[in-house]
Amino acid sequence: MGSPDPQPDPHQGRFVVVPASYVYLLRDGSQGTEVLLQLRQNTPYMDGFWAAAAAGHVEPGETAYDAARREAIEEIGVEDLELAFLTTMQRTLHADPIDERVDFFFTALTWRGEPRVVEPHKCAELRWFPLAALPEPVVPHERIVLDLLAGGDVPAYTSVGFATDVR
Repeated sequence: MGSPDPQPDPHQGRFVVVPASYVYLLRDGSQGTEVLLQLRQNTPYMDGFWAAAAAGHVEPGETAYDAARREAIEEIGVEDLELAFLTTMQRTLHADPIDERVDFFFTALTWRGEPRVVEPHKCAELRWFPLAALPEPVVPHERIVLDLLAGGDVPAYTSVGFATDVR
């Protein structure tokens, strides 16, 4: 008698996306609305680029809102964010399954705690920038969202890497 047949992989052949949440803390500044950004370092992705102060993958069983709140605590030490949904971005590089992404972007005008670098091994610096004068370079797909935010017209859905991108 042989061994039982192995169970098939339920994801085999299915389209898979990697979800992530991004949080842009916003405040009024002398040059208009400012956004808090982090300078990435020692990560496998976009080191030397400015990015959302808090962002990361949505974990299994976690909502995008919960992930945003968790990342804000883990990366910049702030809690009780009053999150406002900004946009969902679908993006692709047409390569490996890991390159199929769905990103949930949020803003927050209020929170508890003073933003600080909690993971200095991943973040070289936190700094406020006017939306109208962002630093270079900014992670490219995030730059799209920030430019839309600065322009005051962010659609509920955006896409990057497709022949028919929506912005």
